[in-house]
Amino acid sequence: MRNLIIPIFCIAMAGCMVGPNYHRPVAPRTKQYTETALPSKTAHSPSLQNTGNSQYFVNGRDIPAEWWRVFHCKELNDLICAGLANNPTVHAANASLLQAKENWNAAFGTLFFPSVDAQINGVRRRQTNSIAGTVNPALGSNIFTLFNSSVNVSYTLDLFGGARRQLEIYSAEVDYQKFQLEAAKLTIATNIVTTAIAIASLEAQILATENIIHSQEAHLEITKKQLKLGGASGIDVLTQQTQVAQSRALLPPLKLSLAKSRDALAALIGKVPSECHLPKFALNQFILPTRLPVSLPSKLVNQRPDIRAQEALVHAASAQIGVATANLLPNVTLSDSYGWNSNNLAKLFSPTNVIWNYGAAILQPIFKGGALFAQRRAAVAGFQQAAAYYRQTVLSAFQNVADSLEALKNDAIALDAERKAELAAQKTLAITEKQYKLGGVSYLSLLNAQQQYQQSTINRIQAQTARLTDSAALYQALGGGWWNRNFENPKQTVTITFRRFSR
Repeated sequence: MRNLIIPIFCIAMAGCMVGPNYHRPVAPRTKQYTETALPSKTAHSPSLQNTGNSQYFVNGRDIPAEWWRVFHCKELNDLICAGLANNPTVHAANASLLQAKENWNAAFGTLFFPSVDAQINGVRRRQTNSIAGTVNPALGSNIFTLFNSSVNVSYTLDLFGGARRQLEIYSAEVDYQKFQLEAAKLTIATNIVTTAIAIASLEAQILATENIIHSQEAHLEITKKQLKLGGASGIDVLTQQTQVAQSRALLPPLKLSLAKSRDALAALIGKVPSECHLPKFALNQFILPTRLPVSLPSKLVNQRPDIRAQEALVHAASAQIGVATANLLPNVTLSDSYGWNSNNLAKLFSPTNVIWNYGAAILQPIFKGGALFAQRRAAVAGFQQAAAYYRQTVLSAFQNVADSLEALKNDAIALDAERKAELAAQKTLAITEKQYKLGGVSYLSLLNAQQQYQQSTINRIQAQTARLTDSAALYQALGGGWWNRNFENPKQTVTITFRRFSR
C-alpha cells in the first residue's frame, strides 16, 4: 500500500472533473460611462484658489494606491493611515481572510492526502473458557491482557473531481474575503475623507454664521440709535432682534452636526471620542485634484472590490454544481492496516504477532429519495442567483461612476454660479448698509440684503464641499487603486496548484 499511494494519488488527480468549468464573465462592452460624452474640463471659479480650479477628465489614467493623497492634506493622510491600522472592521476583514486561507489549507490536507492514524492500546479482559461445554486450553486463563498496535491508512480516490471542486469552493472563499478586505479598506478611507471634508464645511458654515451674527448685531445697535433719533420705528428694532435670534438659532444644529462628525471620525480611526484629539480642518486645507482618472469601462470589473467579491461567489456557486454532480457518482475508498496483536507486551512486536489487512470499497448511491438530484438542481439555481447578483453589482458600479462624473461636471457649474451670487450679494449688502446708515433705503431692504448674503455664503460653502466629496466618490467608484499595492495574490485559477496559503 505504501508503494501504491503516490501512483494512486497521481491517477486520482488526473481523473475527470464533473460539473462546469468556471469562466470569468465578460465585461460590458461600452466605451463610456455617461450617456453623453464628458467635456474635456469642468467650469472654474477663479476667485477660489484651492477648490475653484477646473478639473480635467483623463481617460485611461491609473489610480494611485494611496489615492487620498491627491488632496494634499497631511492631517488627512495621517488619519487614514491610523484608520486603516486601527479600525475594527479592517481587523475583522483581515481575520476573515486568514480564516478562509486556513480553511483552504485544512481542506487541501483532508481532501488530497491519505488519512494515516497510529494507535496503541491495551485491554484487560475476562471471558469464558467454556465453548459448547468444553474448555479452551489455548487461553490458559479466562483473565488476560491484550495489547494492540497498528497503523491505519485510508484514501478516497477523487475519480470525478468532487474533492477538487470542493477545494475550488474554498479557493473562491479566499478570493471573496480578500476583496471584502479591500472593499473595507476603500470604504474606511473614503469615509474618513468625506467626514473630514464635512467637518471643514461645518466649521466654515459656523464661522460664516457667526460673522453674519456680528454684522446683524452691529446693525441692531444702529437701529436702536436711529429709534432714539426718530429715524427708525420700534418694529424695525424688533425685526432686527428677531433676525439676530434666528441667526443664532442656526448655530446649535451646526455645532451638533460638527460634534457628531468629529465623533464619527474618531470611530473611523478606531478610537473613542474622549481619547481622540482630532485636528481642525478648513476647506482651504484641501486642494481639489485637477486631473481626474477615468478608467476604461472594460477594466472597471477588475478594479472594483465589490465586483470581484461577487465574482468569487459566482465561482464558488459554479464549483458547487461539480460537487453536487460528483455526489451522484461512485466513490472508491482504499484502506490498509498494519500492526501487532499480543497478550504479552514484551513480545508485542514479535514477527509472529503481525496482523494486516488491505482492501477497497466502492460506494454507489442508489436511492436517496431524490435528495442528491434535488441538491444538484439547487446548486444550479444557486449559480444562477449568484450570476444575477453579479450582473446587478456590475450595473450598480457603472451607475456609481456615471453619477460621480455627472456630479463633478455639474458641481463645477454650481460652484461658479454660487460664488458669483455670493460676490453679488456681498456688494449689494455693502451698498445697502451705506444707504441705510444715510437713511436712503428702508430697513426691509437691509434685511433682504442680509438674508441673501447669508444664504449665498452657505450655498457657496456647500458647493465647495460637494466638489471635494464628489472627487473622493469618483476614486471610490473606480475601485481606489488597491491593485497598485504590493500584496500576495490569492489563487485565481480553477486548476489546482499545490501550494499552501501563508499567513
